[in-house]
Amino acid sequence: MSNSRGRGLQANVLGTFDTVVMAVAGSAPAYSIAATTAVLVGAVGVASPAALLYCAIPMLGIALAFSRLSRIDVNAGASYSWVGRTLHPFLGFVSGWALVISATIFMVAGSLPAGSMTLALFDEGLADDTALSTAVGAGWFLIMLLVVLGGARLTVRAQLVMSGVELAILALFVVLALLHSGGARAFDWSWLGFGAFDGVSGFASGALIAAFYYWGWDVTSNLSEETRDSRRTTGLAGLIGVGVVFLLFEVFTIAVNVILSSEQIRANEANVLAVLGEEVWPGWGGKLLIVAVMLSTIATLETTLIQVTRSLFAMGRDRTMPSSLGRVHRRWNTPWVAVAVVGAVALAMFIASNALGTVGDILSDAISAIGLQIAVYYGLTGLAAVVAYRKLLLRSVGDFVLGGVWPLFGALFMFWIFAESLSELSDSAIAIGIGGLAAGLVPMLWYWRRGSDYYRPARLDATRTVETDYVAAAPADSAAPGHEGLPTDF
Repeated sequence: MSNSRGRGLQANVLGTFDTVVMAVAGSAPAYSIAATTAVLVGAVGVASPAALLYCAIPMLGIALAFSRLSRIDVNAGASYSWVGRTLHPFLGFVSGWALVISATIFMVAGSLPAGSMTLALFDEGLADDTALSTAVGAGWFLIMLLVVLGGARLTVRAQLVMSGVELAILALFVVLALLHSGGARAFDWSWLGFGAFDGVSGFASGALIAAFYYWGWDVTSNLSEETRDSRRTTGLAGLIGVGVVFLLFEVFTIAVNVILSSEQIRANEANVLAVLGEEVWPGWGGKLLIVAVMLSTIATLETTLIQVTRSLFAMGRDRTMPSSLGRVHRRWNTPWVAVAVVGAVALAMFIASNALGTVGDILSDAISAIGLQIAVYYGLTGLAAVVAYRKLLLRSVGDFVLGGVWPLFGALFMFWIFAESLSELSDSAIAIGIGGLAAGLVPMLWYWRRGSDYYRPARLDATRTVETDYVAAAPADSAAPGHEGLPTDF
């Protein structure tokens, strides 16, 4: 796709198990539950489990689209490359830009809870101090920035530790929540039905927030150039990741609705998981879940940094953004210029975020804005998979359903919640969401006029796979295995 065949990323660094861990970490189970449950319950009440359920079905369609597209085109830009080569290069750029903007906004939305949760371990009163939470969160962000800069091996090793502890704590509290006898209300199966929503617009606003819960599993596709057997591994890991986090989201959201009152949820909107932990295990529960959320948040900062820096790397390599973004560090094999740029922009946003209000206010607007951008690039990718596989859809029932109907349903669902939710969101959320997307028109048109090869693509067709067009970085020792140190692949 590009004629800028420079030094590439380090190939064959991640194995199957590594990639599954990255997919789960990308969706940040503990962070998503802690930061988003109050927003979701505030939007749809006890229908929150239903919103997660009905968003999981089309989300699996999008995961199928990513899986099938990754089989025929290995590219760190993922949807940016796929959409550009199937639908239109302009739409491909918008898809990549939507990921870049949503991930950059998330640096603030994710770092704030990391800071507040760290402070809450020492003094719960400090956790409500937005300025102090921002400063501590920025410190965690810089640490993760250095880890990502240090290469894919270091990144996955750090991820295995953080996500391993997080998932162990969450599994413990699943058992404790199931054994808990008291509660603010009794569970009702109607919570999983459509009747609990306040009409179609209520369902759309809930689904938009639910999309934010799941977002992040597709980091596996952005790591495809660094993964062994990536045409099979990245898509499979994404599907497993969606399944794992769906189960965790449902259990904890139902537990929050059963065990906590509406007043408790509203009063602890940025820390609802800690309150749940205190209810089911007084004394230790709250602290342990704060640790889980803190680790989850830091872990997902890492995966989000990977997504945005690999996307910018692909754009720089294709010269649809400054070509310097496509430079790879000779020692660490990471796109160091993209990492530095993202770090500088995010730190500037940390400073600006203090003018927006409380932690809860910032999270609410940021989550809604990110939801709009996620809907755009997930929806476009779903359509791209159908177009790329159009000649093969009638080969079997499986191809028709898994390659056509389900990804198309996922795409249409994403576009529907985007359009339907616009009337429900605050002006600031719409300004962040739509304004961020519109800002991408400037570099898109500039580099289109300059004649980037990206805007003259070879069409992506599932009847033939695309050979990688980058030069993978050779290991320092050509006889060395792809993954040194502790084996993490099954």
